[in-house]
Amino acid sequence: MKIVSDNKVVYTPIEIIKYETFLRRFKGLMFRRKPIAKEGIFLFPCNSIHMFFMFFPIDVVFLNEQKQIVYLKESVKPWTVIFPIKKAVSVLELPANTISNYSLEVGDTIEF
Repeated sequence: MKIVSDNKVVYTPIEIIKYETFLRRFKGLMFRRKPIAKEGIFLFPCNSIHMFFMFFPIDVVFLNEQKQIVYLKESVKPWTVIFPIKKAVSVLELPANTISNYSLEVGDTIEF
């Protein structure tokens, strides 16, 4: 995954896996026991998430059509719901602490 903004270009070792069917998006990371470490889940189309039946926190990044960050939420705990985010058309579910480790900010662009 590559992060681009006006003052930085950062490459991360995180591999993005696309979940584009309804069933894959709905299940997402539910029932998975081990936290994700070097992978992220790309949900499209999607502008909200639920953390039902999750066993670990994750970072969540909401993207617009240009894959530009429009909203960030760190360490989202199991059983949390994030309601629809305006301007978001897709979501990245990332390992906890990814947002702070790579200094992600609203306005950054994600490439993968």
